[in-house]
Amino acid sequence: MSLCSTASSTSSTSSTSSACLPACPPARPVPPFPPLRVGRGGDRLRRAVRRRRRAVSAGLAVLAAALAVGGTEAQASRGAAPPPVRASHGAAPPAAVRMVSAPVRIADAATVRLLRPGDRVDVVAAERAGPPKVVAAGARVAEVPRPEQGVGDGGALVVLSVPRDTARDLVGAGAVTRLAVTLC
Repeated sequence: MSLCSTASSTSSTSSTSSACLPACPPARPVPPFPPLRVGRGGDRLRRAVRRRRRAVSAGLAVLAAALAVGGTEAQASRGAAPPPVRASHGAAPPAAVRMVSAPVRIADAATVRLLRPGDRVDVVAAERAGPPKVVAAGARVAEVPRPEQGVGDGGALVVLSVPRDTARDLVGAGAVTRLAVTLC
């Protein structure tokens, strides 16, 4: 039996409260404290990333820029021609130029045998009446088909990768004149 319980049994109610005071400690409020996180070691990484969010986003932006530039340089090294820049008066910038494959018959078959896929050539239309005219500048050779059997002095076929407008010019020039190529 505790000291407070023996005092209350022998005394009246008013003497019980005075008898318990020296024997029982006074009531105190519980101080505030942060919650405990037990067994969550994975939070460290998450908190570190949260703290360094700006650094991570800046690093990702630099990485994206490097990949964009690297992709452009890789495309240029493969031989894709940049879109031609045309002067316009207050018009919007030109849209991306779509490259098409244009089969072209070159007058000199021996010249075509010198070509390999990936080479750059200028296609020249040689007219008898006037000076030669460059129809396609810096066109990429996409394919050199095998020479046909039984074709004599008809020239040789070569497939060029050119913009759609240039392909149209090549077809028109090939219909009326003999075409030649020069290696760039």
